[in-house]
Amino acid sequence: MSNPASPSATDRTTTALAELSRLPQDAFVARLEGIFEHSPWIAERAWSAGPFTSIDALHAAMCLVVDTADTAEQLGLICAHPELAGKEAEEGTLTTASTGEQRGAGLDQCSKEELQRLRRLNQDYRARFGFPFVVAVKGLTRHQIMDRVEARLANARDAEFRTCLAEIGKIARFRLDALIGASA
Repeated sequence: MSNPASPSATDRTTTALAELSRLPQDAFVARLEGIFEHSPWIAERAWSAGPFTSIDALHAAMCLVVDTADTAEQLGLICAHPELAGKEAEEGTLTTASTGEQRGAGLDQCSKEELQRLRRLNQDYRARFGFPFVVAVKGLTRHQIMDRVEARLANARDAEFRTCLAEIGKIARFRLDALIGASA
């Protein structure tokens, strides 16, 4: 039985969103800086769509910014994502969010052979499309991820570009849920 004096998760989320919506633009951007990998311009442009009454509304506003960005900005957003189990992971320079996501998918536990396969797939993917493979790894195993890279290598570039943007939207939603839940 819950304590009637303690607010529900919904109440805490509503309060957190109200507080976020009241922030000046620079503080709003700073609070949401990790939602889209190394791309604060998305939060900066979404700020004016507030106040946000739900995580869905905030996510939709941020995704609209991505959808209406020019192709060069969209490509920059895709390229801001690290390769899975790539150089940044090896050097320890991933963002905190990316580190947790990759660890959650078991990419830090790859055998030598798995690591070689994944790096070869990353290299083939980048050579074919000109940008890194992006997938929302939450709920996937490292084996499923490698199979997805392999399968997506057969896609046309335009389709793959759109797929990467859709996956980035999923990643952003997971990150928003974690952030708002953590602050609520």
